[in-house]
Amino acid sequence: MHMADALLSPAVGVAFLAASGAGIAYSAKKVREEADEKKVPLMGVMGAFVFAAQMINFSIPGTGSSGHLGGGMLLAMVLGPYAAFLTIASVLIVQALIFADGGILALGANIWNMGFYPCVVGFLIYRLLAGKAPGFRRLSLGAAIGTLIALELGAFSVVIETLLSGRSELPFGKFCALMLGIHFPIAIIEGVVTVAVVGLVFRIRPEVVKASLGLDDNFGRERRPLRPVIVSMFIAALLVSGVVAWFASAHPDGLEWSINKITGATELSSGKGGLEEGLSGLQQKTAILPDYAFKKDQAAGEGPESAEQWPAPSRETSVSGVFGSMLVLGIAAALALVLVKVRGKAPGE
Repeated sequence: MHMADALLSPAVGVAFLAASGAGIAYSAKKVREEADEKKVPLMGVMGAFVFAAQMINFSIPGTGSSGHLGGGMLLAMVLGPYAAFLTIASVLIVQALIFADGGILALGANIWNMGFYPCVVGFLIYRLLAGKAPGFRRLSLGAAIGTLIALELGAFSVVIETLLSGRSELPFGKFCALMLGIHFPIAIIEGVVTVAVVGLVFRIRPEVVKASLGLDDNFGRERRPLRPVIVSMFIAALLVSGVVAWFASAHPDGLEWSINKITGATELSSGKGGLEEGLSGLQQKTAILPDYAFKKDQAAGEGPESAEQWPAPSRETSVSGVFGSMLVLGIAAALALVLVKVRGKAPGE
């Protein structure tokens, strides 16, 4: 559900950049106040895993479309809402700047759609349903329903953003019906994956999941090692980004599919000028692995393997996936470390 710049007007794009920037600043403040050193490695490995998981598009039977894990709810259930928002923002920033996956003008909207709704709205629903003494069944129910509602809200938000941007090629009623319809099965699958991954963490270290709900004080006091969780998620990130990504569906994702159903193309043309043109030029310079491929191969007209081949073992995909995952790991962990370490230096504390 990564939006391209062509879908947004400059005014809408800048407005959501400001809104998401405010969300990042507030989340950073809350993480600094929590000063939980255990979240430093957790933010890193969970961010790496979500980056890797977002590379895996799975086919939606009978539609010709595909979807991928958003990961916001998964992050919130393990890290809590504020650390999760910072982590998903790190993932999306790396994708936009290094891989040209989603536009820079649209970055704020993408962070809002894929971060705010799962990390705030979805997490509140999950916490309400989980209750004060959650077992795995209640956690699973909360995760599934929270994921479904959050993803549908994100899809609806895309429709509203294009409406506000004056994209008349995408009539509100039809575009809304297609977006909500195709993202419903995607949300079901994401809910299942989220429950499965959180279930693994819950069985290894239940206090990690309970701590994200504010229900386990022992998480902050005990010195139980998180190594099993960290190692498991690190290995999973490497395997998914380096190998499992070969099995990704070549079908267009839910957003591209919805646009295609209306316009006959998966992307909209944009009369670029001013801010849009400048940001597009900036992205061309920062994207060292555009579309998860080597620049020299794209310039030669070669690119990755044919979309008709499945699975598609690809050195480009593996290098891009592992590099991106490790980059997100380093950025998210470094951000958490800085926030935790500066807590004691804040005035009045």
